[in-house]
Amino acid sequence: MTEVLHEGRFLRLHRSGTWEYVARANARGAAFIAARTNEGELLLVEQYRVPLQAACIELPAGIVGDEAAYAEEDFEAAALRELEEETGYRAGRIQHLLTGPTAPGMSSELLHFYVATALTRVHDGGGVEGENITVHRIPIATIQPWLMAQMAAGKRVDPRVFVGLWFLAQIPA
Repeated sequence: MTEVLHEGRFLRLHRSGTWEYVARANARGAAFIAARTNEGELLLVEQYRVPLQAACIELPAGIVGDEAAYAEEDFEAAALRELEEETGYRAGRIQHLLTGPTAPGMSSELLHFYVATALTRVHDGGGVEGENITVHRIPIATIQPWLMAQMAAGKRVDPRVFVGLWFLAQIPA
């Protein structure tokens, strides 16, 4: 039996037996996108993350179904929309790679991982109102030292960035 210990606007804290975990209150999952430009760059976003008290370098991503206007949106459409909102790029091709847990010991959330290619820049990106996103276009050939420099500067790098790089290495340019 699962008991709801607390429910906030976005998260719900559950207990099942002796296990406590969080679930999103009004969402169906999250979409993450490893996007490679035609010039061989990986698109990354940077934003301040309150739980970390630090700037974080991440793949473009978003929660699916958390806004009334997009409540029934499918995961691929959400991935395409988030990519464009956050980075300013529209994908000509998108491929679903996997669905899996984001943090299986702490959350019931599932992520839907995509690779996007054949990109066209349509605006500057930066997210929607209330988001303060910086877009980075980093050549994949030199991304490792760039990521290490970001970490040395005190920024956090989401490990999914490295997962995205691995997947992109499997897909011909």
